[in-house]
Amino acid sequence: MIRSMASQRSQPEVNTPQSSRFTDRIKRSLSSILTKFHAGYFRISLSLGGQALLWKTLIGPTHDKSTLRHLVHKFHPTAFLVLWSFALFILILLSLLYILRCLFYFKMVKAEFLHHVGVNYLFAPWISWLLLLQSAPFATPKTTSYYVLWWFFAVPVVALDVKIYGQWFTKGKKFLSTVANPTSQISVIGNLVGALAAASMGWKESAVCLFSLGMVHYLVLLVTLYQRFSGSDRIPAMLRPVFFLFFAAPSVASLAWESITGAFDIASKMLFFLSLFLFISLVCRPALFRRSMRRFNVAWWAYSFPLTILALASTEYAEEVKGSIAHLLMLLLLALSVLVSLGLTIFTLLNTRMLLPDNDPISTLHHLPTVSP
Repeated sequence: MIRSMASQRSQPEVNTPQSSRFTDRIKRSLSSILTKFHAGYFRISLSLGGQALLWKTLIGPTHDKSTLRHLVHKFHPTAFLVLWSFALFILILLSLLYILRCLFYFKMVKAEFLHHVGVNYLFAPWISWLLLLQSAPFATPKTTSYYVLWWFFAVPVVALDVKIYGQWFTKGKKFLSTVANPTSQISVIGNLVGALAAASMGWKESAVCLFSLGMVHYLVLLVTLYQRFSGSDRIPAMLRPVFFLFFAAPSVASLAWESITGAFDIASKMLFFLSLFLFISLVCRPALFRRSMRRFNVAWWAYSFPLTILALASTEYAEEVKGSIAHLLMLLLLALSVLVSLGLTIFTLLNTRMLLPDNDPISTLHHLPTVSP
């Protein structure tokens, strides 16, 4: 009797260290995730959001009566809903993780904000939300909820614009010539995606404002990057996939201008042809990406979003031109974007242990020296 009572009294003493050990293990695991996590992981939500918008466009109403478009229209709405829901789940998960990072590791977030590469990825969460807003199966433009959400997602983009663009032409250590790199184009894409969403609501003035803001800085940025195109040493070799952003910006611009004017006119075609040329130029230089492809890294997701947006622009071009070559081009780009997105999803699921490496290029960006021009 005495032994049983003694054992009962000692039981909590045994369980308490075990429970505290389990709690410590969870804290260490969460701490490890938050210290290695960064805004660059929103490349995944960018790609999935782009795919959702692409398929919503493909299954939506169209004047294109081609056989290919007719076959794509058979894509079941339930499958699109699953795709959009999956993209929403991933974006919510990434957002929650980054909020926790901001709360518990604000110094690391500040290091991202102050770095010439890391700061550009702070646009990615808001661009992802804007893409999902436009592709939402239940939200329609010109509704109060749509207006409120657009403001909520667009204002941070403009705030970051003021921060980054202001540094480019004011006195300081971050002139454009010293900080320009391919990821700088994400800021331009943020403005253009915001303009695309604003135009869909009928807010032409807001759309033109964001479009002009993005395009003026894109022209300046493009000239700067062309002058130092060999300056890929400004970013680690593992981040070379971000060079695909070169054709993402004009692709989004062609779609935004179409939404503003209501037609895929000469200006939209010029931007589409520019993005197509830049895409071909990069594809013809596989050696540029050789080192980044040796081992799986989350940076591989930088391939998907530009291809998806280029495929989306090709669908609008094919609908306007209604030619066999245009539809063949649409088919090739559509198949390539889907295969790349699907392949990256499979690779990510099969290599979950490699998602948070200790030597991640962006996690250690604030330790890298800045190369002077």
